[in-house]
Amino acid sequence: MKTKNKILTIFTVFVYIFLLTPLIIITGAAFGQDSFLRFPPKGFTVKWVENIFQVEMFVRTFKISLQVAVIGTCLAMLIGIPAAYALSRYNFKGKKIFQGIFISPVLVPGIVFGFTLLNFLIIKQEFPIFSSLLIGHTIIILPYIIRVISSSLENFDYSIEEAAISLGSHPLKTFFTIVLPNVTSGVIAAFILAFINSFNNVPISIFLIGPGISTLPIQMMSYVEYYFDPTVAALSVVLMIMTAVLMLIVEKTLGLSFFTK
Repeated sequence: MKTKNKILTIFTVFVYIFLLTPLIIITGAAFGQDSFLRFPPKGFTVKWVENIFQVEMFVRTFKISLQVAVIGTCLAMLIGIPAAYALSRYNFKGKKIFQGIFISPVLVPGIVFGFTLLNFLIIKQEFPIFSSLLIGHTIIILPYIIRVISSSLENFDYSIEEAAISLGSHPLKTFFTIVLPNVTSGVIAAFILAFINSFNNVPISIFLIGPGISTLPIQMMSYVEYYFDPTVAALSVVLMIMTAVLMLIVEKTLGLSFFTK
């Protein structure tokens, strides 16, 4: 038993080293004084963090990525919540087919799916770039929302809903007053997961961007093709801090135990 515990401990340490080492290297390189990426860094400076806000394309694409992620996640929630409820609540003909359709965007390789959306939305249907990008992100994050909320609904006792309806409550009112409040943790978790996946998406976005419209991850890739300074590393650190702050706010306001209910 002791030998197994030692092996497990060693394995866990290696996993943490594997996960944290790239973050440490990026963080160190982001604050180096050299005009190129270097680790360990030489000296300390925050000029590369300041340079993020001086690069207009980073500021512009950050706003676009934020808009697409927020609007796309909200649209996906409007579709995903009713879909997850229907798939969890009812048994109907073709249910497995619908489940397969809703999960298919994450099963198809991103490059294939992105090229398909490019061909259908932009080339054939001639949709605007921003609208196509928004549709693509909504579709790709929909499976995450359905899966997370469906998992929450599996623990819900539908007899409570049936009792409310039998006492005269309208089914729609019952859904919003009985069902939805009991799966709030799943809804919040689904929103966060979908938002992060949308904001960081590359395979879909790279096919749906166009003149004047791009996303931050794509712009970061384009930047490193021509510049080798630590600005992108500094931007990566800022994004990591933003994500950590978001999770901290959620933990402080809701508590980690909220997501385990």
